[in-house]
Amino acid sequence: MKTLHVLLHLSVFAVMVSTQQVDEPVTYSCTEGYEFSVEEQECKDINECETLPDACKGGMSCINHYGGYFCLPQNAQIIMSNGEEETTTTTTRPPVPHFIPLPAIPNPNHRSNYQTVSNQARVTSVQCPVGFSADEFNFCRDVNECVPSSPCQHHCYNLPGSFLCQCDQGYELSPDQLSCHDVDECLLSSYMCQWQCVNQPGSYSCICPEGYQLQGTRMCQDINECETGPNCREDQMCWNYFGGYRCYPRNPCQEPYVQTGEGRCSCQSLSACRGLPPSIIYKYMSITSERSVPADIFQIQATSVFPNMHNTFRIKAGNEDGQFFLRRSSNVSAMLVMTRPLIGPREHVLDLEMVTQNSALSYRSSSLLRLTIIVGPYTF
Repeated sequence: MKTLHVLLHLSVFAVMVSTQQVDEPVTYSCTEGYEFSVEEQECKDINECETLPDACKGGMSCINHYGGYFCLPQNAQIIMSNGEEETTTTTTRPPVPHFIPLPAIPNPNHRSNYQTVSNQARVTSVQCPVGFSADEFNFCRDVNECVPSSPCQHHCYNLPGSFLCQCDQGYELSPDQLSCHDVDECLLSSYMCQWQCVNQPGSYSCICPEGYQLQGTRMCQDINECETGPNCREDQMCWNYFGGYRCYPRNPCQEPYVQTGEGRCSCQSLSACRGLPPSIIYKYMSITSERSVPADIFQIQATSVFPNMHNTFRIKAGNEDGQFFLRRSSNVSAMLVMTRPLIGPREHVLDLEMVTQNSALSYRSSSLLRLTIIVGPYTF
């Protein structure tokens, strides 16, 4: 609690104004804050706290004294002295920042045609609460701590009796409540960026790995290197996958097979291809790393349908670790199912075989689809 000491030598200060002329009645006028008592023939103090409605605003306490009154915060402690003993008045309500007026001191040199009571009121300088200072009229006025040199590193807002510091976006107040330090947004959440978050003063940015470009502010989009420029030789075909590209031969056929179409190899010699599939079809596909399972990823289907022919499907090679399963969906088609997540970057080559047979005709044939699955290094 702050204590406000106001020392008052309590006495009446009155001025009786004489408009004296010969044989004319004498009238009297008192200084402001007094009124003339005809009964007692002297100037009496006016209690403004009783006569003025709502003399003090904002919950301030009204303190009457000789010749005027003043308003003080509810918790102010006032010590008034008449030269012999002190009287202390204390209120308990919390303080409200406000101007604290003190009474004007009458001019003791004002004489001429006036009679003046010898004792005059004398008031010491006011002691203002923290955040306030007395002006030339002895009023407690708020100190604007934000000017001329602000104590805040970024923004300063003046308050009655105090001030408040605020920081720019991307910063927060330090424990001293004055300086600002950068907020590392990358530590707030692991979902700030799809790949990597880079903190910057007052902000952050997202970056993507090689093979990707930033889409928007946080997402990464695969770059199709096969469209951006010639990256493979003339005798090679470019295959884009998530996060990169690979070059494969345009003619994948090896003896005794010859190329009969794009990605299709056929055996022209029955004797040379005895025990081998009469044709091999090459296909390529790309998937992201750690894709959720089970997942249908590729469908194999017969291109020719003959009456009374029965087709069976199986994974002939490349599934030694059991990550795939070939589910027959009809007599002419089957679905390749991924049963376990694949971690990239990695390449899987599967030989998917379709066997066609007719028991009545003792006919049996097979075709092979060589599927290359490229698993990207990331989950996007």
